[in-house]
Amino acid sequence: MKLLSIIVPCYNSENYMERAINSALLGGQAVEIVIVDDGSSDKTPEIADHYAQYFPEVVQTVHQKNGGPGEAINAGLRHATGQYIKILDSDDWLDFSGFQQILNFLRELEGHDQTIDLLISNYVYDKQGARRTKAMHYGSFMPIDREFTWADVNFSPGKYMLMHSAIYRKAILEAAQVKLPKHRFYVDNLYVFAPLPFVKTMYYIDTTVYHYFIGRDDQSINEDVMIQRIDQQLAVNKEMVQIYDQANITNPHLRNYMENYLQIITAISSIFLIKDGTPESLHKKDALWAFIEKTNPDLYNRLHSGFLGHGVNLPGRLGRHTAIGAYRIVKRIYGFN
Repeated sequence: MKLLSIIVPCYNSENYMERAINSALLGGQAVEIVIVDDGSSDKTPEIADHYAQYFPEVVQTVHQKNGGPGEAINAGLRHATGQYIKILDSDDWLDFSGFQQILNFLRELEGHDQTIDLLISNYVYDKQGARRTKAMHYGSFMPIDREFTWADVNFSPGKYMLMHSAIYRKAILEAAQVKLPKHRFYVDNLYVFAPLPFVKTMYYIDTTVYHYFIGRDDQSINEDVMIQRIDQQLAVNKEMVQIYDQANITNPHLRNYMENYLQIITAISSIFLIKDGTPESLHKKDALWAFIEKTNPDLYNRLHSGFLGHGVNLPGRLGRHTAIGAYRIVKRIYGFN
């Protein structure tokens, strides 16, 4: 069994997928790379098959009809055989040094017959045209280089773990029955969020593993694109609320983290609706908060009274301008798109 399966969802990725795959190949025989061609119409299928032909012990390809990012990850999970799972978007890549540190750690776990449910590392925003990159570290929020539990996690408001920083034990994803929706963007938040109630042990290695490329005009995280696809973001937001509501979480530390995560995602949904500014969008924002209140009134009260929840619900036009101004400051500090 491979130590780590790296799932690479690809859709019309011929211009950049080779960088992602090549970086994963540097893991050698310890790694399995599952390239999922999600109904591409360019040369993606041929490139994927080329890698599988030349690296048959490491690379396997899956070809399927287009189902969107979530269905591509679902297909990768069905075919992955590694003990741990990493998702690598086809326009991103892995840092060689950090990647080797992760693999060495997984080898040590295997040698001591030990398991960690969630392995966490840093990622870098590699923004197109930017002179400097912005690394996201977690050392202020959790212990470094030792096993820990939710009692040791203390994220500040506005901070959370992205899919780029997470490596899940496959058994945890199976226990959570992770299955992402078809034809929907922004499912990376569901992928990270849904398994959290099943996670008992974690380990953080303070090294950069993932390069998160941002800045293409057609990227799903581009602001204009996000506003166009806001209904998909809202659907993911609501599903996360339902996951939380149905999980019956008793661990207060885990509950605090998941609520903090929900506050961030709900604030993101709200701010893009405010930025659009149309009566329809403002109505959708109110409807989102009404959905949360109906689903779980206690959760609604905590989210609404939090720093971010309060900020995106300031009344009137001046309140909306204040929220947008705060968002721009945060965007400038962290360098995201």
